[in-house]
Amino acid sequence: GKDFTDFDRIKFTIKTKTGKEVSVAADRCGGTDSYATVTDAEGEEVFRYYMPDEEDKVLVKALEEKYPTAMPYFFTQDPDYVTVKERVSKHTVTGDEAEGVATIAIAVETLRVAEYLTPTLMEQLA
Repeated sequence: GKDFTDFDRIKFTIKTKTGKEVSVAADRCGGTDSYATVTDAEGEEVFRYYMPDEEDKVLVKALEEKYPTAMPYFFTQDPDYVTVKERVSKHTVTGDEAEGVATIAIAVETLRVAEYLTPTLMEQLA
């Protein structure tokens, strides 16, 4: 098959032509918890979101007890999996759009962005 690059950790900042910027840091092998922060222009944190939140932690504990041999990340993502399955099932039956679910076209465009960014990222990491 075709060679590909698989980043397990990455951090980058995108700056627009109008001076706006967004930074992304991800570690997909760092455990089952995730968080996102928003900072102001001075770098001060103005918002932080954790996943799982306190409500989800109760569900995670119950699922861990019910399915002790399952992969831990299934538990934190369970509500999202349920939502996606329900929306896709409804689409299959009714033909209505699966609201909030990426289409194949969106997935292809996302992969194109990844393909475009990979050489730039690799160059910066060298």
